[in-house]
Amino acid sequence: MAGTKLDAIDRRILAALQEDAHTTMERLAEIVGLSPSPCARRVRQLEAAGVIKRYVAVVDQDKVGLPISVFASIRLERQREDELDRFAKAISRWPEIVECYLMTGQRDYLLRIVVKDLPAYEAFLKRTLTRLEGVASIESSFALSQVKHSQALPVE
Repeated sequence: MAGTKLDAIDRRILAALQEDAHTTMERLAEIVGLSPSPCARRVRQLEAAGVIKRYVAVVDQDKVGLPISVFASIRLERQREDELDRFAKAISRWPEIVECYLMTGQRDYLLRIVVKDLPAYEAFLKRTLTRLEGVASIESSFALSQVKHSQALPVE
């Protein structure tokens, strides 16, 4: 796995696990065309190499009472390394922020924030983002509906 060279079987394993990580090793082996022992060995190698980071349950945000997704574009006053690090460390503490990307272009960061309603976002904005030192501007956009959402990478 050094250099993360993936062959066709590795890619089939990854595609199958991305579809259902709860599948049995026997079923996974059947899907990818191996016997269970070599399949399990391949999965362990993918895990050891960091290709498979972890296994998680994908939770429906509507069903847990967090139907609102807000995309916040953040521009910092300065883009020095220490300022970027301070911002990244600060936002990592807040569970409402489920995704954060350092961006190119006019904004420095793009955040995806999930909340139960608009008053909850307003409270989050006022008590957290607007209080961060070094933030020059915040522009919020609200998702009307989710057209596509996938955790699966196109490995095949």
